[in-house]
Amino acid sequence: MRALTVVPGRKGSVQVSDVPDPEPRDGELLVDGVAVGVCGTDKEIASGDYGWSPPGHDRLVLGHESLGRVSRAPSGSAFSEGDLVVGVVRRPDPVPCGACAHGQFDMCRNGKYVERGIKEIDGYASEHWVVEEDYVVKLDPRLADVGMLLEPTTVVAKAWDEIEAIGKRAWFDPKSVLVTGAGPIGLLAALLGVQRGLGVRVLDRVKDGPKPELVQALGATYCSDGLDAAVADGEPDVIIEATGVAQLVVGAMAATRAYGIVCLTGVSSKGTTVPFDVGEVNREIVLENDVIFGSVNANLHHYQLGAEALAKADLDWLHRLVSRRVPLERFTEAFEAQPEDVKVVLEVQK
Repeated sequence: MRALTVVPGRKGSVQVSDVPDPEPRDGELLVDGVAVGVCGTDKEIASGDYGWSPPGHDRLVLGHESLGRVSRAPSGSAFSEGDLVVGVVRRPDPVPCGACAHGQFDMCRNGKYVERGIKEIDGYASEHWVVEEDYVVKLDPRLADVGMLLEPTTVVAKAWDEIEAIGKRAWFDPKSVLVTGAGPIGLLAALLGVQRGLGVRVLDRVKDGPKPELVQALGATYCSDGLDAAVADGEPDVIIEATGVAQLVVGAMAATRAYGIVCLTGVSSKGTTVPFDVGEVNREIVLENDVIFGSVNANLHHYQLGAEALAKADLDWLHRLVSRRVPLERFTEAFEAQPEDVKVVLEVQK
């Protein structure tokens, strides 16, 4: 079968390879791959900056934003042939640490987890794949063209879940959220904010094109004149930072109302420095009882939350989020950014 593979650490090594057809073991589903989303992590692996191949192998099958249809399920399984499914990315470490032992492998404390398509286990960018029944989620059949959005949705489903858990330390009745960044993560964070009935503002640099239109279609407010302008009409109760841009990260820390919560989901580049008055920001965080925390990855609970969020989202809006669909054999096009890109998808099946 065909699969998109890479030699981790070697730039320019991505190719469509012929690999053996997978054979499911006890408790595993055999799935026909439909599509995978392409994100910044995939591009970092393709550039040789990141990624680990499975032990004993030179190449890694890419793809962690999966979508497939069940071809074969174990007897007595909760899944049936034809079910639309998404595979979970991370697996707990074999030790395991305390968090992994409690099913919270997204919070692994010793770093010995593995991740499909990223770290030491093949991904989902292949014509067929197998997955353990405990690490796959069934989707609403309506999501047949956009189900690969689930994995990025789980990232913000977790973020919102944690925001709400932190808020419960005391009285918590948020009315507004600012999302910085209108990429897929930021837009999906905005979607979940709208679903919660909050006033949502989204900040990005571009002035026109699909991103402002997608924000407006949610009934949210699009801002493009910087952080100060975005909060000029009132500081938000919550900020979800989805860019990793150092200036926005620092600015967000001091831009909420008292008892505000800032969730950092964007990953910054190392070596970036900006002028930063630590004393002033620390003073504000302490005196206002603010919380700043980071959030990444997702566990099974968040996959279920994400699937529920997508199932009740406007289907036309989700379709508009997918800006390009590229056949597997033309994979290089998916790794080349275009001005109108939001989410680019690789179609696995011919």
